[in-house]
This record gives sequence, C-alpha cells and structure tokens, in this order.
Amino acid sequence: QLVESGGGLVQTGGSLRLSCAASGSIPNIYAMRWYRQAPGNQRELVAAITSGGNTNYADSVKGRFTISRDNAKNTVSLQMNSLKPEDTAVYYCNVVTWGRTDYWGQGTQVTVSS
Repeated sequence: QLVESGGGLVQTGGSLRLSCAASGSIPNIYAMRWYRQAPGNQRELVAAITSGGNTNYADSVKGRFTISRDNAKNTVSLQMNSLKPEDTAVYYCNVVTWGRTDYWGQGTQVTVSS
C-alpha cells in the first residue's frame, strides 16, 4: 500500500530525494518514518515525522537528511544530502496509525559510491 521512489546510485557527497506515497487511503496516521537496512545489519530508524510535524533523526544523518510530509496527500519524503558510502542500504517507508497499525513499503535501494 506504500510505494517508494527516488533511490539510485550516487557519488559520495551527492544528493537523493526519496518519496513515499500511499496507494490507498490510510486513516488516522500518527507517524511516517524512513528506515534503512544494509546487508548484514539490522533495520534502523533513519527519520520520523509525526502528524503534528515533530521530527527526529538518527545521529548518523542529523544535519544531512530532512524528512517532510504532506498530510493531505499522505506522502512523506526524505531529502538526503552529503551522502556517504555508509548510507548505502535499502530504504523503507513506514506508516503507523494511532491504532498502532503498521504499513511498509517494498524498499528502494540507495547506493553511494566512494
């Protein structure tokens, strides 16, 4: 029900913008999040934004990544600047409702070459 786009291959220091849209209506959204998972690693939270607009970021991306959302369109984006090879991972969009229902996207690959 969530469709991500915007991944790809970029050189160190480059930028990418990920987007995530719900293919159908998801009512009562509490938060929209981006996770990532690199090979051999656990999935980790990258950034989150609540319905009220509060944001939080992993320490490793603070100052480089910016999460934003459009409540009317149920979309969330992740602007990624100053990318590093360690940002290479599959990025997943996640939506959680006030009723604690989780929705996940299929993931989009981000590869940062050195």
